Amino acid sequence: MIVEARVTGTNKGGLSVDVNGIRGFMPASQVDLYRAEDLNQFVNQKLRCLVTEVDREERNLLVSRRALQEKDRQEQAEKTWAEIAEGQVREGVVRSIKPFGAFIDLGGVDGLLPTGEMSWQRVGSPEEVVSPGQRVRVQVLRLDPQARKVTLGLRQLQTSPWDTAPTDYPVGTIVRGKVTRTAEFGAFVEVCPGVEGLVHVSELAPTRVRRVADVVHVGQEVAIKVLNIDVAARRMSLSLKQAAQAPEPEPEEEAEPGAPPAPPRKRTTPLRGGVGNKWINLPGQEEKEG
Repeated sequence: MIVEARVTGTNKGGLSVDVNGIRGFMPASQVDLYRAEDLNQFVNQKLRCLVTEVDREERNLLVSRRALQEKDRQEQAEKTWAEIAEGQVREGVVRSIKPFGAFIDLGGVDGLLPTGEMSWQRVGSPEEVVSPGQRVRVQVLRLDPQARKVTLGLRQLQTSPWDTAPTDYPVGTIVRGKVTRTAEFGAFVEVCPGVEGLVHVSELAPTRVRRVADVVHVGQEVAIKVLNIDVAARRMSLSLKQAAQAPEPEPEEEAEPGAPPAPPRKRTTPLRGGVGNKWINLPGQEEKEG
């Protein structure tokens, strides 16, 4: 039966409770759906529980709040599955964190938020973005009602740096970036958090490159030239050799205040012109064969 239990204290294994004047016990594993780190927060609270065991001779009474929550959760899950749809933005609670992502409780339904969908920037560990018990707004990316699986995204609700990449990094400009990884066909360079481009092996150096590691290494900062940007495909083509070959602008010499303008350079060769094999001399000179 469902009863109301008042928490009177804590002990090593869980909570001491009082149910209509009868002393009872609630194991720590039955306090909540999620692991309760601090049991003292429940002292003097009244909790709706399910009676799980009664031993009149031993005067033992065991109750479970989690069992009642799980029952409510199943009812809520059916309601959520009837309403949920791809593209929706829903609010949930981070239930647990794994190396590959975090599970978000959407209301009786757990959805997976993969690490790659947490941020436009590279995320090393899910703990960098979310924490257990945190409330987050996520977008439903994919649904599998038969397998009861939901894939969620967090970065979709953030502004993508790719949207402004053509303006921030126009084709032909030279920018600085950091090498994030290398492959046989080239090196990937991050020009800003969330925007990564490829320097093809043919664009690494003017000469033939046999090994990418001979030219660049991970973590190295390099100057590259932007060759092409495809916002839809989120791809950027870069060149290391063209950035190195780009001429540097010559500094202009500033004239001192009040100084006269520099005289024009004197011509060291005679001014001549001609058509075909004819040479045309200046006035006063005779026309001669070339």
